[in-house]
Amino acid sequence: MEYNTQRKPLALGEYGRYVQEMVEHTMSIEDREERNKAAQAIIQLMTVMNPSYKGNDELINKLWDDLYIMSKFQLDVDSPYPKPEPAVNIQAEKIEYPKGDFKYRHYGKSIENLIEVAKAIEDKDEQQALTQLIAHLMKRSYLNYNRDSVNEEMIIDQLKEMSGGLLKLNDNFRFQHTNDILGSQPRNSSKSSSKSRSKRKWKK
Repeated sequence: MEYNTQRKPLALGEYGRYVQEMVEHTMSIEDREERNKAAQAIIQLMTVMNPSYKGNDELINKLWDDLYIMSKFQLDVDSPYPKPEPAVNIQAEKIEYPKGDFKYRHYGKSIENLIEVAKAIEDKDEQQALTQLIAHLMKRSYLNYNRDSVNEEMIIDQLKEMSGGLLKLNDNFRFQHTNDILGSQPRNSSKSSSKSRSKRKWKK
């Protein structure tokens, strides 16, 4: 299990770790068109998290600024607004998250919130882009819960269940490789790392 104290600080904590991880995943997408779709999906999510921003061009511009800040100004996408300079200090408004019980605790309430956002998106391309980001995050969260193995088909089934069958991944969708995910996450100790490596059976 990975603890918050082991994780690197968030660029904008108000958006939460899942949005930060979505940004980082988007930066790793090589295809520019797919990267643009992923960025648009994140902006769609950020707009839902800040409902007062919807329809306000100046505030939507601010969301794009926040997106660049979370990427440390390294995200290369086709934004409708000028890319801000690193010296600009823009702070996001605090967001209140709902509390309550949820079935798959290892995914966290944020995943359920993201699924609800994705279900409400009418544009199919934007919905698919966010659905794919959610699937990647579900795999990351599952590996925090169990580093030794991961069943990708189970994750797909759980995504379908959690969305009430409304979110489906394209047939050509592929998860990020387990090795790449674990390679970017900290270990509890060198001893546990060595022990885990000796027992781990890598699965895609």
